[in-house]
Amino acid sequence: MDGGPRVPEQRRPDSDSEESTGLRFSVLGPVRAWRGPDSLNTGSPQQRALLAALLLREGRTATAAELIDALWGEEPPSQALAAVRTYASRLRKVLDAGVLVSESGGYAVRGLPEGALDVATAQELATEAEKAKSAGDLCHARDVLGRALALWDGEALAGVPGPYAEAQRVRLEEWRLQLLESRLDMDLEQGCHAEAVSELTALTAAHPLRERLRELLMLALYRSGRQAEALAVYADTRRLLADELGVDPRPGLRELQQRILQADPGLAEPSAPAPETAPAPVRPHQLPATVPDFTGRAAFVSELSEVLASAEGRVMAVSALAGIGGVGKTTLAVHVAHQARSAFPDGQLYVDLQGARSRSAEPETVLGAFLRALGTADSAIPDSLEERSALYRSVLDGRRVLVLLDNARDAAQVRPLLPGTEGCAALVTSRVRMVDLAGAHLIDLDVMSPEEALQLFTKIVGTERVAAERESALDVVAACGFLPLAIRIAASRLAARRTWTVSVLAAKLADERRRLDELQAGDLAVKATFELGYGQLEPAQARAFRLLGLADGPDISLAAAAAVLDLPVEETEDLLESLVDTSLVESAAPGRYRYHDLVRLYARACAERDERPPSERDAAISRLLDFYLATVSGVYLIERPGDRLVDHLEPSGYPGLVFTDRHAAQDWLYAEAICLLACVRQAGRPGTLRRAVDVLWAAVDLAESGTNSKEYEAVAVLLRNTAREAGDSRTEARALTLLAFVHHISGSRFDVALQEAEQATELATAVDDPLTGCWSSNISGVVALYQNRHEEGAAHFTRAIENFRALGDRPGEASALCNLSRIHLATSRTASAVALAQQGTAMYDDMGHDLRGANGRYALGLALTQSGQLAEATECLNQALQVFRDSRQRLWEGMTLFRLAELDLAARRPAQAAVNAEAALTLLRGIGGEWRRGNVLTVLGRGLDGIGQLGRAQVCWREALGIFETLGAPEADQVRDLLTPTAAA
Repeated sequence: MDGGPRVPEQRRPDSDSEESTGLRFSVLGPVRAWRGPDSLNTGSPQQRALLAALLLREGRTATAAELIDALWGEEPPSQALAAVRTYASRLRKVLDAGVLVSESGGYAVRGLPEGALDVATAQELATEAEKAKSAGDLCHARDVLGRALALWDGEALAGVPGPYAEAQRVRLEEWRLQLLESRLDMDLEQGCHAEAVSELTALTAAHPLRERLRELLMLALYRSGRQAEALAVYADTRRLLADELGVDPRPGLRELQQRILQADPGLAEPSAPAPETAPAPVRPHQLPATVPDFTGRAAFVSELSEVLASAEGRVMAVSALAGIGGVGKTTLAVHVAHQARSAFPDGQLYVDLQGARSRSAEPETVLGAFLRALGTADSAIPDSLEERSALYRSVLDGRRVLVLLDNARDAAQVRPLLPGTEGCAALVTSRVRMVDLAGAHLIDLDVMSPEEALQLFTKIVGTERVAAERESALDVVAACGFLPLAIRIAASRLAARRTWTVSVLAAKLADERRRLDELQAGDLAVKATFELGYGQLEPAQARAFRLLGLADGPDISLAAAAAVLDLPVEETEDLLESLVDTSLVESAAPGRYRYHDLVRLYARACAERDERPPSERDAAISRLLDFYLATVSGVYLIERPGDRLVDHLEPSGYPGLVFTDRHAAQDWLYAEAICLLACVRQAGRPGTLRRAVDVLWAAVDLAESGTNSKEYEAVAVLLRNTAREAGDSRTEARALTLLAFVHHISGSRFDVALQEAEQATELATAVDDPLTGCWSSNISGVVALYQNRHEEGAAHFTRAIENFRALGDRPGEASALCNLSRIHLATSRTASAVALAQQGTAMYDDMGHDLRGANGRYALGLALTQSGQLAEATECLNQALQVFRDSRQRLWEGMTLFRLAELDLAARRPAQAAVNAEAALTLLRGIGGEWRRGNVLTVLGRGLDGIGQLGRAQVCWREALGIFETLGAPEADQVRDLLTPTAAA
C-alpha cells in the first residue's frame, strides 16, 4: 500500500492545471478540503461531521432531521436545528458558490468535478480493477487496487463524531479490507507469495478473526514451501475461533487445510496461460515448401498472421523480420505465408534476394520474374527498373497477392519490389533491421526458448531416443545456443547415426573449440552462415566484432566495449550499432550489447585467425580489466571517503568511469556485476592476476549485499588456486581474505572462514601487505564473536584497531571499534559497548560514510537495546535500515529488520516483532546462511507466540532447532527451552 498515490495534500496539481482551481475533499482519513494547493478550514468536529454526511450522500439531499440524527443520534441538543443551519452557513462561506445548496428544508453538496472526492475516486478505481481482473489483466488490476488503497490516510472519518460517522467508519474499513484481500489474492495469483507473507502476518495479527486473511496466509506460506506453518495457521485459527466465538472455521478454510495435507497440485503457483494456437497451414503457389517439423514461434506466427490479415482494406501490409543467420527467419516467414494462403487468393510470390552474399539479386531481374509469374508476356516487360516497378504495381491492382522477399540486403533493394496496392502484403526477411523501410512492421527474431528447442530436436531425432536421455538432449540444445539451424544440424547428424547416443553428441558439442566444426551436416553449416555476414564487414567493423567477442560476460556495456577496442565511446557506439544492424551483435538494452553463444565462438575463432598482431587479443582483455579496476575503485571510494584500500591496489593503465553520485555508482556496480566477475575470472592468469584480485577486493559490496555472493566466491576460489600455483603469496593472501569475508557473511562456514583468515594474516605478514592483514584480523574477530570465543575475538579486534590506526585507515579503525563493541556486549559490558559503537559511528559520520555509518548504527542499536535505551535504539536501527535499503544491501537490510524484531520483543510489541521478523526472513531468502535464518525463525516464533499463533510459533522453533542442531550451534539450547513449556502445555 506504500507504492500508490497518497492523500490529496501529497498529490498537488500544477498551479496551471484546470484541477488546481477546483475543490477537493477527503473522507478516507481526517475530513479535509482543499482549493487547489490550499487547505480549507472545515471547522469544528460537528461541522466536519455535517460535511462528511453530505459528501457521502453523493449529491442527494439530506433533510434537517436526517442530519440531526447523523450528528447526535437519539439525544440531540435542544438547539440542534439551529446548530445545523450555522454549520451549513459557515461551510457555504468556505466552499465555492453553488456547491452547498439548500433544498426542501435540507442540504446537498452538488457540482463537484470528477476526482474531487477521494471515496468516489476509490470506487471508480475499484470498478476499473474488477474489470481488468475479469479481462485477465491482473497486473493492471493490482496496480489500480494499490492506487485505490493508497487513498486511505489512516482511519476513515478520523475524529468525526456522531452515529452516522461511526457507521460509515465501519463500512469503509470493511470495504478497505475487502479491497486489500482482493489485491492480496491477485498477488498470490501472480506468484508474489513470499512477499505477501509478511503483510498477511501483520494483518492477521491486527484482524485475528478475519478468516479470509488467514486463508490467504495459509496459501502464501504453502506456496513459499512452508507447509508446516500453513497447517499451524489453521490450528491457531480453529483454536481462536473456538475460544472467542465458539464456532469452527468456515468450510473454505477447512477445505484448504485438507488440500494442503494432500499436497493438492491445484494449489501450486498459477502457470502462465497457454499461447494461442496458430491457424492451420495452407498451400501457396510459388512459396518454398514449409518444413514438416516446424516448431514453436507461436507468438511470432500470431503477430505476423495478424498483420497479414489486416491487408484487406489497407494500401499494403509489410512485415520485415530481422535476425542472426540460422535463427529461422526464412522458415518462419514461409510457414506464415503458407498459413495465409486463403487471405491471398490471387497468389503468393517468392524470391531469394541473396542479400548476405557478395552479389545480391538485382531488383529489375526480380521484377521481370514476378511479372512473368503474374501472366505478363516477355514482350510487354519494359527494360528500366522504374518502368518495371510501375507495371508491377499496375498488374497487382485489384488483386490480393502475398510477396515473400527472402534474404534482403537492405531497404533500397526491397522498395521497388513492394506491391503498394490495397489487399496485397509483403513479408521481408533480412539480417539487417530495416528501420528505413517506411510503414514496415518490424520484428526482431531471437533464438528459440529451451522448450521449443527441445521440441524441434525431438521431432527430428525421435521421441524414444530423446526421452531416454532427456538431460543430455537439453545439453545438446543448450550447446547449440537454441539456434534453430544449429539444432537442426545436430539433430540430423544424430538421426543419421543410429549407433550414437544423445550423450555422445552432447560430449562432442561440449568442447567449445570444436563446437562449430561439429555443427555441420551436408550442405548445412553454422560457421558458413556466420561467414557470410562476417565477410561483408568493413575492416573496423570486423576488428570490433573479433575483439568484443573475446570478453566472457553475458553482454558488454558501451563504456567497457570502448576500453576493449581502445576507441572513443562515440566511435565505439557507431561500430556496435552497425554490427547490430547486420544482426551479428544484439542490442541487449540501451548502451549494452551481446553475442549469441555460437556467434561469440565464431568471433573468437576469427580473432585467432585474423587478429594481427596476436598479442592484441590479450591487450584487449587487459584494457577491459583496467577499465573495471579504475571504475570499481572509484565506486568503492565514493561509498567510503577516506578509505585507504584504493591506495594499496595495483595501478590501472586505462581510465574508468567517474561518478559524483553514489546512487549512480551503485547502479553501475550492480548492473555490471556479472560482467565484472566474468572479466576477473578471465583475467585470473599470470600477467593480470594481481589486478584481477584487486578488482574483486574493490567490488566487495557484491559479496556483502548477498546478491552475487556465490559467483563472487567462485571467482575468489579460482584466484586463490591460481595464485597458489604461481607462488604469488600477496595475491593468495588477498584472495584468502576475500574468501574468509564471503564465508563469514554466508553464516554457515565459520570454521572455514577462520582458517582462511588466519592463513591470510600469515601470508600478508610475510609479504609485508599490512592492509590485507588488517582486514583478515578483523574478519577473524567477527568469526570468533559468532562462535562465542570472546577473549580471542577481542584480541583480533584490538590488533586490527592498532594496525588500521598505524596505516591511517580511519574507516577500518571504525569498523574494528564497532565490532569490538559487539564483544563487550556479549560479555555484559554494556556501557563500554555503547561507548565503542558511538566512537566508531562518530568516525564514520566525520568522514561522510553513509553506508559504513549504517553499519555503525547497527552496532550501536544492538548496544542501546541491551542497555534498555529502546527509543534511541529504534532510531539508530531505523536510520541504518533506510541506508541499507537505499544501498541495496539486502543482507544488512534483513539483519536490521531482525534486530528491530528483537527490539520489538523487548518493548512488548509482539505483533510488530512478527512483522519485522517475517520481512527479514523474506529478504534473507537465499543469502546470509542457515545460522542467520535459524536466529530469525526463533524471533519470529516468539513474536507469533506473543499474538496467540502458538502452533505456527512451534513450527518456526522446530525448524530453527533443526538448523542449529545440524550446524552444532549453541543456540539450539535456547530453542529447546522455548519449545519445552509449549510442548508440555
